[in-house]
Amino acid sequence: MTANTDPAVMLVDDEEHIRVAASQALDLAGYRVQPFERADLALDRLDADWPGAIVSDIRMPGIDGMQFLQRVRAIDADLPVILVTGHGDVSLAVEAMRAGAYDFIEKPFAVEDLVDTVGRALDKRALTIENRRLKNELALQRQPGPRVIGDTPGMQRLRQLIAQIADTDADVLVNGETGTGKELVARALHENSRRHDRNFVAVNCGAVPDNLIESELFGHEAGAFTDARTRRIGKFEHANGGTLFLDEIESMPPNVQVHLLRVLQERAIERLGSNELIPLDLRVVAASKVDLREAATRGGFREDLYYRLGVVMIDIPPLRERREDIPLLFQHFVLVAGARYQREPPPPQPEQLRRLMLLDWPGNVRELRNAAERYVLLGDSCGYDIEQVVGAGDAERPAMTLPEQLECFERSLIEQQLRASNGSIKDTMAALGLPRKTLYDKMKKYRLDRGNYK
Repeated sequence: MTANTDPAVMLVDDEEHIRVAASQALDLAGYRVQPFERADLALDRLDADWPGAIVSDIRMPGIDGMQFLQRVRAIDADLPVILVTGHGDVSLAVEAMRAGAYDFIEKPFAVEDLVDTVGRALDKRALTIENRRLKNELALQRQPGPRVIGDTPGMQRLRQLIAQIADTDADVLVNGETGTGKELVARALHENSRRHDRNFVAVNCGAVPDNLIESELFGHEAGAFTDARTRRIGKFEHANGGTLFLDEIESMPPNVQVHLLRVLQERAIERLGSNELIPLDLRVVAASKVDLREAATRGGFREDLYYRLGVVMIDIPPLRERREDIPLLFQHFVLVAGARYQREPPPPQPEQLRRLMLLDWPGNVRELRNAAERYVLLGDSCGYDIEQVVGAGDAERPAMTLPEQLECFERSLIEQQLRASNGSIKDTMAALGLPRKTLYDKMKKYRLDRGNYK
């Protein structure tokens, strides 16, 4: 089950009129209520990540409230359970509290008391989940390597895939337009693998002259060719034990592609001018800005090498397909550039960020990072607006439909306020003038988790 940002309440009572009345009261208070007539039905919907609180009657057929409490605590001992009884049994109340119940209320109860108790239980649950998130975040921060930034579904899937395959030896083909961050992905794979303490060696295949690329990759012995006066260790050998990143693999000459295919299959190389096989233990991550399958069909790339490289394929979405990440990325780059240049630029305003989200960014993340650096260097001191600084040109031209623009802007505003309020729902409600339920509905729609902004 996936955690939900809504303040949820699970209500378990075998009496329908109580379920209806309590559900209405909690719904009016802005809580999402899930009513159940039996405890076993509720148990099927619970897991350790469930973000809400539970209100349960004690006297019920089948699994009673005390047994339900025990089952819930077996799933997650920190889930708050509020038990309700109409019998005024003090000893039962004491037993329930000792068994781990969050609170105990008696029937008939005032609606205000129920809402207040549930609110306190939800605050406790939110704090518990936030503490867990922080611990997980701290654990991730202790891990070496760069972070892939973005909250859109595509970037979440990308991070999940990196985590899933990082600590394997599978060769990887990374596909993405210029500037999308292909080397960042390759470094993330390396730094989060058991090879992280060995070399990460990057080679831009398009930047090495054709007559030198074999020597660059495979090395050579002294006298192997004219001017080969000494032995040279190639990139493959230098990356032994670690990761070799071959960027712009589509630029590799056909004769070198044949040599590379053999190396990938045999995991061994021969330096130019040598007959000695050198075994290799390394991972190869290749990257391309063109469709290699299409290139192979045209005869511009070896089809067998394409399939050999692509044991796992990672596709990085261009920035125009994840516009909601632009405010987060831009502010991140502004902070990095501010530290680099020892400047304190004014924080970008929501309207400025909205306009950035309308651009196509053909240079992708690299272009956005450059724009952030220009903003840091010029925006504050020269008084330029952000479109002048980034060179937006026709910034008024909408790259999205009006509903898409409105949604992006709304998401950006909520995200900015959550960050400014350190994840406080109360402060965000007040700043944006939104009722609690409306804010939670919009956070759910845009997949915003307040825990990410504390």
